[in-house]
Amino acid sequence: MWHPDVILPTRDRAAPPKAPVILIIEDDRQLRRLLTRGLTEEGYRVFASEAGRGGMADILRRQADLVILDLNLPDMDGMTIIQEVRSWSPVPLLVLSARQEDTEKIAALNAGADDYLTKPFSFGELQARIGVALRRRRQDAADLEDFCVGDLQVNFTRRTVQVRGEAVHLAPIEFKLLAVLARNAGRITPHRALLLAVWGPQHVDDAHYLRVHMSNLRKKLEADPLQPRYILTEPTIGYRIAAG
Repeated sequence: MWHPDVILPTRDRAAPPKAPVILIIEDDRQLRRLLTRGLTEEGYRVFASEAGRGGMADILRRQADLVILDLNLPDMDGMTIIQEVRSWSPVPLLVLSARQEDTEKIAALNAGADDYLTKPFSFGELQARIGVALRRRRQDAADLEDFCVGDLQVNFTRRTVQVRGEAVHLAPIEFKLLAVLARNAGRITPHRALLLAVWGPQHVDDAHYLRVHMSNLRKKLEADPLQPRYILTEPTIGYRIAAG
């Protein structure tokens, strides 16, 4: 089993620009540093946070491909983080926790975690589970290359949008908003999650940004912007795009 006293092999291996991004949310400084070092040496781009609130902001800011999450954090319980993240993101969540009771594992998985590994743990097993989760995510991303609902078509790779067979030009911010909604089709995306994804953590309270750009987006996509078919408002919560 892996222990903080174990010395990891040193490799001169910089992560390529397209390497998967792993975000670690863990308050144990020594473990956080060892995980960062070990996964970096395996070719991942790794970022770390010691608290839940900052970690959730980093999921979108860093565009994480996978999150390693401890349940015992100083500012909030990891179970709450799972539930909150699952309300606006499908990013794989791998729980790494000292809580070994079956009830804890079941609760985390039912809340939306993709996997659960107890401490102490084997670094090799952690690598294997990360690999499985990332392969599943790549397949999901391939399935989401195109999004279609009604007369609206979005291609994420080419960054193109068509409505009723005609190309629609979107500003970069408008496309980012549409992409976040489309990748979470059928689910409510909270205001703060959209603000984090598009403008960053310094603007999570600037709801007027959303109102202006959502209005412009509806004018370009909807036959009747006052009675939208695609981009739906969930009062006081956020926005939702109709499922394809």
